[in-house]
Amino acid sequence: MRGEGDHWFLLESGEAGAEENMAVDEALLDSSSQIGRPVLRFYQWSHSAASFGYAQNYGEVSAWTSVRPLVRRPTGGGLVLHGSDWTYSLILPRDHWWHRSTARDSYRRIHMWIQSALASTGVKTELSERASSGLAGQCFARPEELDLLFEGKKIAGAAQRRSRTGLLIQGSVQSEMFKITESMWRRAMTSTFPVDWRADWVGLKLNPEVSRRVGELLRDKYSKSEYHQKR
Repeated sequence: MRGEGDHWFLLESGEAGAEENMAVDEALLDSSSQIGRPVLRFYQWSHSAASFGYAQNYGEVSAWTSVRPLVRRPTGGGLVLHGSDWTYSLILPRDHWWHRSTARDSYRRIHMWIQSALASTGVKTELSERASSGLAGQCFARPEELDLLFEGKKIAGAAQRRSRTGLLIQGSVQSEMFKITESMWRRAMTSTFPVDWRADWVGLKLNPEVSRRVGELLRDKYSKSEYHQKR
């Protein structure tokens, strides 16, 4: 079985501001080769915020929502509103088998994982077979192929970034339609997997080097309005 017995790190970050959340994810990607194992990170937002894809135009995105802060993600994808959603990131070092997947297969695998976790709690979902019509650029305005649907509505989307050190996946689950709690979903994510792999979990705390990188990114990049508005 692929991945059987893999030791993965689990990082439960708690609440933080939008800028810090982005800085932590990028710092983990930068350090993924040194960390040496996949990291699944769960985190929350200390206040409502919106994030948008790295390549999107700030002026266009800012006209779609009045929610602030509005932060540019290190990954692609479209506009996502945060606060009541369940957010996670997955960071994989470049020598891990998942990193060798195509972008499409990686996207399918993360949503199959969420689908399996939700199914274990009694929530039945399905993978979208094709993109639907709707407003482009807003993540949850329409489903794309392999997004996760609940009663025909998109409830999970993700975006990816590959670098010389690893792969970062950032994802959001829109939970308003569910009767389960976030803690139930998190437990399901660490105990339920698609059929071809599983993980064994080890708790992770950020070491001084990663924490220092978070501080640098927060100071020099994510706290600066010119970065988010650069295009």
